[in-house]
Amino acid sequence: MKFIHTADWQLGMTRHFLDGEAQPRFSQARLDAVGTIGQLAVDEECEFVVASGDVFESNQIDRQVLTRALDAMAATPDVTFYLLPGNHDPLDAASIFRSNTFRERQQSNVVVLEDSGPIQVAEGIELVAAPWTSKRPLHDLVDQACAAAGPSAALRIIVGHGALDSRSPDATDPALISLRRLEERIEAGQIHYVALGDRHSTTEEGATERVWYSGAPEPTDYREEDPGNVLVVELEPGQVEVTPRSVGSWRFRQHQSHLTSDADIDSLEQWLDALEDKQRAIVKLSLVGSLSLGQKERLDRLLDHFSDLLAALETWERRSDLVVVPDDAETSTLGLSGFASEALDDLRGLAQSPDPSEAVRAQNATALLHRLVRSAS
Repeated sequence: MKFIHTADWQLGMTRHFLDGEAQPRFSQARLDAVGTIGQLAVDEECEFVVASGDVFESNQIDRQVLTRALDAMAATPDVTFYLLPGNHDPLDAASIFRSNTFRERQQSNVVVLEDSGPIQVAEGIELVAAPWTSKRPLHDLVDQACAAAGPSAALRIIVGHGALDSRSPDATDPALISLRRLEERIEAGQIHYVALGDRHSTTEEGATERVWYSGAPEPTDYREEDPGNVLVVELEPGQVEVTPRSVGSWRFRQHQSHLTSDADIDSLEQWLDALEDKQRAIVKLSLVGSLSLGQKERLDRLLDHFSDLLAALETWERRSDLVVVPDDAETSTLGLSGFASEALDDLRGLAQSPDPSEAVRAQNATALLHRLVRSAS
């Protein structure tokens, strides 16, 4: 028996660094991933799809997002989607899963895992779910669901959401999932696969080969190590086979560039130009080094160009230290006099300030002055 394990769709998510038309494209890609998952289930002859929490970004998403999500799942009517409420969309009084729109548009192939009672999803296969009913659980929901399910001869898939205690730095969090307890139940034959959500990178946990985070089907942040996947799981008595499948189309990239010469700027340009599918690439640059005014002007034009091509291009301020130092030849060619010349001298002095923020402002102002004078001449 095969099924797809996925999680953390977070439909309706927005990102502050996405401007203009990039945000709608980012949102649409997350909805498209739902359809891709359904079609993959058909192609792989999977019995069903399990979404282990955070299906929606919150319980207050736009109605259009919900309607389109349900329509995307309805496109593969022979595939049943089992949806677990997570910390972003808990099953509380304001739950999106209890909204009028959800109930009106919900098709028969969409099932919300509202409680931990075992659900038979195929002959000899049961789901045991641990839905979130609030933003801050006071105990291990997964362990509680396992204990409440009681004994069974069926192969059991545990569907949970949250951080494992083996990964969390906060040992006092009562909602942490106990990896030791899960592995004890696996060794005892009580459970046979643990489908977790919350960690956006595809990750195998523990030593049993049966505890997995699927990761998010579309990436959401630079820190994610292996996002953009779902897991095709083949479960049989005595064995399990888990195969990650890439479904994501967006990419987050970080890059550090040490700039001291035109050749270094050339290298940065080559790296940016080599990025594939630029309209779906979100890039954060760490820029360090020292440039002349002319080189800084060239760098600014380069960044403006790729800002138009990429979904987003950010400068990583905390890890950037780029100094602009005009040489005497550049200063003399500006041909400034009077107040403008005095302002330039003041800026050159401020550019050497021990205050990093003041120095950066002065360097940027000097570079801007250089560009304005050159463009006007």
